Amino acid sequence: MLNKYTPFFFLLAMSLHGHRLTYSPEEFNIGQSKCFVLDGNSTAKEKPWVWYAPTLPHHPDPSHSWYIDKLLEKRISFAGCDQGEVRGSPASISRFSDFYNAMVRRGYSKKPVLLGQSRGGLMMLSWAVRNPNMLGGYAGIYPVQNLRSWPMKRNFSTTLHDFGMDEKAFIEKIEEYNPINHLGRMAKSKVPMYIVHGDSDQVVPLAENSGLVQERYQKLGGKVEVEIVPGARHQVTDAFFKSKNLIEFLIKQS
Repeated sequence: MLNKYTPFFFLLAMSLHGHRLTYSPEEFNIGQSKCFVLDGNSTAKEKPWVWYAPTLPHHPDPSHSWYIDKLLEKRISFAGCDQGEVRGSPASISRFSDFYNAMVRRGYSKKPVLLGQSRGGLMMLSWAVRNPNMLGGYAGIYPVQNLRSWPMKRNFSTTLHDFGMDEKAFIEKIEEYNPINHLGRMAKSKVPMYIVHGDSDQVVPLAENSGLVQERYQKLGGKVEVEIVPGARHQVTDAFFKSKNLIEFLIKQS
């Protein structure tokens, strides 16, 4: 049956024509959210998986095929859940927990590796800082991680809608909700991080996001590596979507 994920998986299947793996997602609903999993056919009691965000009508897309291919070769599943344009509100975190619990009930690992790309970083880090014992690692591709950065400058009304607040109330509460202020439990739980970010990214500035996470996480005793791509901006290039270091991290921590 054709659905909103059909374009992605159709193009992905075409791009990997002849590969022994079949890219056919299993789809299911969590409340009003459309979720998917590409099963890696693992025989493990708890099947390893990478949780990707943002899951939207056009994400993931064919640019992710290299990572997906490598993961499935190692029998690591790839999954996500579409809540729309959320920014890490308590309500969206709760719905992501519902997705996590559904995956665990389906036999997937209790410790997935989270992979957040761009605004998906804010989705994943917001969940991670509140559930540090439920993940094997956190990875990012030029991820938003600071509520005071991209969400304050672009589509701010969308952020307010996710939190169900007016601007005044949100500004008063922003430090409470900002995940970059709550890295301590992740560090205490020894959750490793690996992030790839360009030093010329003007959409999601390195210093306000991955640079600040690295500084704070290291001070807390956490293990974090930020691979800085010189001259790179917020773009689709091999440096971000065929990173050997990033795929090694995803595989190892899964």
